[in-house]
Amino acid sequence: MEALQSQSGVPAGVPVHVAIIMDGNGRWAKSRGLPRTAGHKRGAESVRAAVNAAAELGISYLTLFGFSSENWKRPLGEVRDLMGLLRLYLRSEVKDLHKNGVRLRVVGDRARLDPDIVKLIVDSEAKTAGNTKLTLVLALSYGGRQEIVEAARKLAEDAVAGRINPADIDETAFSQRLFTADIPDPDLLIRTSGEKRISNFLLWQCAYAEMVFLDVLWPDFSKLDLEHAIRDYHGRDRRYGAIG
Repeated sequence: MEALQSQSGVPAGVPVHVAIIMDGNGRWAKSRGLPRTAGHKRGAESVRAAVNAAAELGISYLTLFGFSSENWKRPLGEVRDLMGLLRLYLRSEVKDLHKNGVRLRVVGDRARLDPDIVKLIVDSEAKTAGNTKLTLVLALSYGGRQEIVEAARKLAEDAVAGRINPADIDETAFSQRLFTADIPDPDLLIRTSGEKRISNFLLWQCAYAEMVFLDVLWPDFSKLDLEHAIRDYHGRDRRYGAIG
């Protein structure tokens, strides 16, 4: 970590979990007179760069908002292209992820994904399950409200079945029924493209996350941008509601 401090200017002690809303692919393409698909393809390259940077900086968990539950409302052609890119990523990148000690996890509603994509996800998670350098979490067909409703439904079912006493329901019991049950909450949430909202992403988990909004469009995101966000994070006073 001393090398990290001297080479990049990022303070030692990086956040354990960084979550990123990858925004701006369409605008990046439009500004260059290219189809939106070109922006998504370039954005996939930024995913690779972000994963490598996170591993180099010592981040333990990196969660990327890849495809939201609301994205299903996009034009059929764009959704088809995005699913094609997802297939390509899972087929081409997992070998390198595994080689570099990265574990892949996917959270979200898999029921809406095509069966071949679900199989690629299951196989990729199994292949990388033992890796410990970095856990890459892809949020696919994911919505924060959807996740909370599903967790509430599971709690209700457990209460009706007698597996839990309603009086014993607390934040821990609720968290254990989320997609991210065994993943620590994000310390830092980054959104690219200049937009300043969290768009139904990790609503429960980001209760105390520090948020950094960057003007850079996702296809232009680099390790320097990640380092900038971490420096900003270290300038915050994280009190969790207490007095500093």
